[in-house]
Amino acid sequence: METQRLFQFFALGLILLLIWGAWERDHSPQRTAPEQVSEEQEADDDDQFVPDDLEGEGPERDVDDRAADERPEAADEDADVRDIRVTTDLLDVEISTRGGELRRVDLLQYPVSTDDPTPLRLMSDESRRLFIARAGIVTEDPALGPGSRGVYTVDQDSFSLDDDADSVTVPLVWEGADGLRVTKRYTFHRDSYLIDVEHTVENATGQDVRASQQTYLRRSADHGDGTSWFIYTYTGGVLHTPDDRYTKLSFSDMGGSDRLDQNVRDGWLAMIQHYFIGAWIPPEGEERRYWSQERDGNVFDLGMNTFWRTVADGESGEFSTQLYVGPKEYRRLAAAAEALDLTVDYGWLTIISRPLFIVLEWIHSVVGNWGVAIIMVTLLIKLVFYKLSETSFRSMARMRKVHPRMKAIKERYGDDRQAMNQAMMKLYKEEKINPLGGCLPILVQIPVFIALYWVLLESVELRHAPFMLWINDLSSPDPFFVLPLLMGISMFVQQKLNPAPLDPIQQRIMMALPFVFTIFFAFFPSGLVLYWVVNNVLSIAQQWFITRRIERGEDK
Repeated sequence: METQRLFQFFALGLILLLIWGAWERDHSPQRTAPEQVSEEQEADDDDQFVPDDLEGEGPERDVDDRAADERPEAADEDADVRDIRVTTDLLDVEISTRGGELRRVDLLQYPVSTDDPTPLRLMSDESRRLFIARAGIVTEDPALGPGSRGVYTVDQDSFSLDDDADSVTVPLVWEGADGLRVTKRYTFHRDSYLIDVEHTVENATGQDVRASQQTYLRRSADHGDGTSWFIYTYTGGVLHTPDDRYTKLSFSDMGGSDRLDQNVRDGWLAMIQHYFIGAWIPPEGEERRYWSQERDGNVFDLGMNTFWRTVADGESGEFSTQLYVGPKEYRRLAAAAEALDLTVDYGWLTIISRPLFIVLEWIHSVVGNWGVAIIMVTLLIKLVFYKLSETSFRSMARMRKVHPRMKAIKERYGDDRQAMNQAMMKLYKEEKINPLGGCLPILVQIPVFIALYWVLLESVELRHAPFMLWINDLSSPDPFFVLPLLMGISMFVQQKLNPAPLDPIQQRIMMALPFVFTIFFAFFPSGLVLYWVVNNVLSIAQQWFITRRIERGEDK
C-alpha cells in the first residue's frame, strides 16, 4: 500500500468521524426548551430539601431551592431587588441582590465576532441561554439563613476598578430578623478572571447555628456556545478530583439516579464550552460535598457544599472559595488551580498537544502573528520527521519508477492473482522495494498531526486572530475559500507525484479525493487549513526532490 494513500484515507476517515459526531449531536433526543420564568416562579417551583443529620456532613444538594414556606420572612418579599454592576479591565458583571448571584458576565477582551465588537456574554440569566453562578450561606434551620435566594443590601449600584488599584471589592449584607448577619464579598482583581468569594456569618441569635457555604453553576443544556455545526467540541460539566483528574459530566449524567454525589478534597468543578469556562475552586485541603441535579426545563445544576460548621452565639464564621469565569487560556488556568488547564481539552493526545502549543505560543511571542507561528510549527514538524518522510517518499518514488513494469505484469497475468502476486514480489525483490516500507513512518506521524489539529481547534488564543490579507480570523472558515482551494490543488499535485493505483476503481477514488477534501475543508477553521496547505507544499517539495534523484539513478 502506498503510504500517501494510507495517510489520505486516514485523514478522510477523521473528517467523516467529525461529521458523524456533529450529526449525532444535532439528531440526539432533545428535551423541551424552558419557558421564560420569573425569579418568584423559579423559587416557588424548587424542590424541598431535607438536610443530612450526620455530624460533619454537609447538605446533600441544592439547599437554597426549598419550598417557599421554609424561607425566612426577614422582609425579603418587600426588599429592593436590583442589579449591581461591576467593571474591571477584563470583566463587565451584574450581581443581583437576590442571593448576590452573578447573573451576567461579559468578557471585554473577547468580542462576539470580528464584525461585532460587542463583548461576548458568557453568563446570562436569559432562560434559553441560562448560565449563572450562585454562592450563598445555608443553615440547618432554614428559617435562620439567607440561602442563595435571600435579598442582600449594598450601598451603591456600581463598582469599578480604579486605574491605580489592583482590586475592587463588592460587599453585600443580609440581616435576618433573628439576629443572624451574613456579609458576602466579591473581590475582582486586575488582569484576572479569578474572583474571590467570601462569606462572613455573624451569629447574634442567642443559639449556636450550623451553616454551610453552597456554590453552584446553573446552566441550560441548549445554551448556544458559538461552535459551528461541522466542528464539534464538548459542552457540559467537568469534575476534578485527586483520583480522577479530569472527568466529563454530560448533562444527561447530571440528572437521574447516577447523578454526582460524593465528598471530594482538593477538587473543583466547572461548566465548559468551546473556548470558555465557569469553574468553582474551593480552598486547598478542604473537603466538600459535590453534587449535581436536573431541574425542569432542560436546566442543570453542578455544585458543592461545605460540611456543616457550627457558629457559636456571639461568634462569627468565615467561608471562602473562588470562581473562575472567562476564556480557557492555558497559563491562566494552570495558575488558578491544579489540572484546571486540562479543560483545554486535547483529548488522549494531550501529552503531545501540550508541548506543541507551548512551542506555538513561544513562536507567536517572537513573530507576533499566529498564522506565521502555525507555518513555523509546521516547518519544525517537517524537519523533525524529515528522515521518516524521506523513507516514505523514497518508497513511493521507486514504486513510481517501476510502475510501467507493474502495469505490464497485471496485464500479462490478468485474473490469475496468485501468479501476478508472485511476479510482483519478484519485481520488488529485484528493485529492492518494500511496498510497506513507508507505512510505519506515516503511522508514527499521524498522532502528531492529530495532536496539532486539536491544538489549533481548542486554543482560544487563535479565536479572532488575524493572519494576513483577507484572513482576519484563524478560528473561522476562509470567507473566500482560497485556502481550501489551495489545499485541494496541493493534494492533486501530490497525487501526480505518486504512482497511480493499478485498479481503475482505486484510480477514480484517488482522483476524487482532492475535490472531496476541498469541500470538507471549506468548513474548517482557516488556521487548520493553513496548516494542511503548508504541510502539503513542504511534502510536495521534499517528494519532488527525492523522486527526481531516484529517476536519475542518484539514490540507490
